Amino acid sequence: MAIKTRAEASVRSSAEIPLRPAVAWQPPYATRTGRIALSRPRPHTPDDLFRPKAFVGEAVPFGVTAFREGHDLIGVHVRLVSPSGVETLHRLTALQDGFDRWSVLIAPLEQGVWSYTFEAFADDFATWEHAADLKIAAGVDVPLMREMGALLFDRARDERSRPNAERAALEAAAAALRDPEVGTESALAVVRDPAIAAFFADRPLQSLTTVGTTRELLVERERAGVGAWYEFFPRSEGARRLKNGTVKSGTFRTAAKRLPGVAGMGFDVIYIVPVHPIGQTNRKGRNNTLEALPGDPGSPYAIGAADGGHDAIHSDLGTLADFRAFVRAARTQGLEVAIDLALQASPDHPWVAEHPEWFTTLPDGTIAYAENPPKKYQDIYPLNFDNDPVGSYAEMLRVVRHWVAQGVKIFRVDNPHTKPLQFWEWLIATVNAEDPDVIFLAEAFTRPAIMQSLAMVGFQQSYSYFTWRNTKAELEEFLVTISRETADFMRPNLFVNTHDILTQYLQFGGRPAYKIRAAIAATVGATYGVYAGYELYENVARPGSEENIDNEKYEYKFRDWEGAEASGNSLAPYLRRLNEIRRAHPALRQLRGLSLHWSDDDAILVYVKHLPAALSETGESDTIIVVVNVDPHSARQTLVHLDPTVWGGTPGESFEVEDLISGSTWTWSSSSNFVRLDAFIEPVHILHLKGTR
Repeated sequence: MAIKTRAEASVRSSAEIPLRPAVAWQPPYATRTGRIALSRPRPHTPDDLFRPKAFVGEAVPFGVTAFREGHDLIGVHVRLVSPSGVETLHRLTALQDGFDRWSVLIAPLEQGVWSYTFEAFADDFATWEHAADLKIAAGVDVPLMREMGALLFDRARDERSRPNAERAALEAAAAALRDPEVGTESALAVVRDPAIAAFFADRPLQSLTTVGTTRELLVERERAGVGAWYEFFPRSEGARRLKNGTVKSGTFRTAAKRLPGVAGMGFDVIYIVPVHPIGQTNRKGRNNTLEALPGDPGSPYAIGAADGGHDAIHSDLGTLADFRAFVRAARTQGLEVAIDLALQASPDHPWVAEHPEWFTTLPDGTIAYAENPPKKYQDIYPLNFDNDPVGSYAEMLRVVRHWVAQGVKIFRVDNPHTKPLQFWEWLIATVNAEDPDVIFLAEAFTRPAIMQSLAMVGFQQSYSYFTWRNTKAELEEFLVTISRETADFMRPNLFVNTHDILTQYLQFGGRPAYKIRAAIAATVGATYGVYAGYELYENVARPGSEENIDNEKYEYKFRDWEGAEASGNSLAPYLRRLNEIRRAHPALRQLRGLSLHWSDDDAILVYVKHLPAALSETGESDTIIVVVNVDPHSARQTLVHLDPTVWGGTPGESFEVEDLISGSTWTWSSSSNFVRLDAFIEPVHILHLKGTR
């Protein structure tokens, strides 16, 4: 059962029931377990050290393991209290999975900290109904079963909270069971009466009520979990080569001219790399060479120069007022600006002279520069937070507050795994206490424990291993992990490429690879992103690396967006269509609700995203079936097999699907469906389930 919880006082649905206090059974001795066992609650985080999280409108599975001794039946509720104090009660459904799991989907619509408590109880009516149905039909203990039922109906009738019509119906049912003139078939009709069953589904007869531990769920704003990101370098937008061969940098004003094109492709977030002054000492040249030539702009990650540090704007880009105007221009286009928070410094940063204790000094007296073997960053000094934690923590908080004051609410954090986890827990908690709308994205391509810990201590989003998961088997494992195993606390942002990452799949997969990866990212992830140039199929790497040759980190890029699209050499129309589909289909804006299905080909990936009607903003269920040929070098044909119970269908049924890319419609069935996906024509089906027949 699935319902949507609102900030209003009551919600009617198949899973919410009238609110009633929990009168807990009191044990004679102190024990760790309750009268009815409750364990393994969800949502949760490992070790329960931090709150699990969701975003506004996310379909969250609340689940728990619950059981009791013997054969008597039980029921389970979850009691939610919203940040504004609205309390609601929801009935869980037994999954019948052999593991005593109970679950219900709830979509919280209010931002803030929610509390939730599981309550298990002996379901006296359900226990009697099950036994009476069997025994009366078999002629076993018939008078006893009838009287037991009548007593239950008497008990329910006496509950003042029940509507008068319901109480009258229960009184009549009790009388029928006690009436010797009412035969066995008529008595069985009372036992099997769906109207009576509905009475007790809404207001169960409870005993031995066990109340679990109250837990908390952090619900953040929708953008914390949903969005399409586009990354670009402002200095390249509007840059032009002068007659003397040098390049005049683009500015915030020229970069703003690109915003309508980005918004026109359907993106929600415009992410810009660092815009601060760049150091001269050890400045990197083109392709990460150790010697910069005159006019080389240097890496924007080598932050800091004589004219300022992390709170300053590079003079080539404009002024702080120009930056604020850029933020306003983006907002006018429906875009939020995300900036890079790269906590490191060039040798020329004011921090180096003013606070040398914030860095690591080597035995020879030099300051250690950054390394990520085999990569070396001679133009960057990493921070050392341990020499002066009070001073360094305070300065980083000041920097974040400065940019929040300029209208920035999203920070893409560069290499957070190279800073203390404790620092991030403190910083994010402090910032979000002041402004809960601020979002932090962790760019941490590192070990799973570190990535997951960063998410748990507060990062709203995280880069992921998606970039390197390309085969069907790799992707299936990855999809299970992000949509089920870590979804309670970690939200992946599925970037298909970055200014640092150009995978071999993209290098050698040709144009089909770019379509395939974009389609998977846009339909799997509630949040995904692309780096500028992806739509132009930029796929040439620096030899021996996974980086673009002539990397934009070290030089200006000149691109003709409109010309490429006009000549048919741009992926922009495809990206535009993907984002249109995402906006039209709420199931694609959910991280959870994904299920894997089957094909007979080891390169054809099949998955379904489903959102029940009760949780959908449209009031209608939304089901998307995605079939992908992950081999960018071939045409593949195979049979696809689906489990229709995922969307409430029945095995063997047929249904209409519409391909949202091509517009074609077909009649499919759950058993087997022929598909042929040619990577060079159309490697992906994105199918909308139109209905059943």
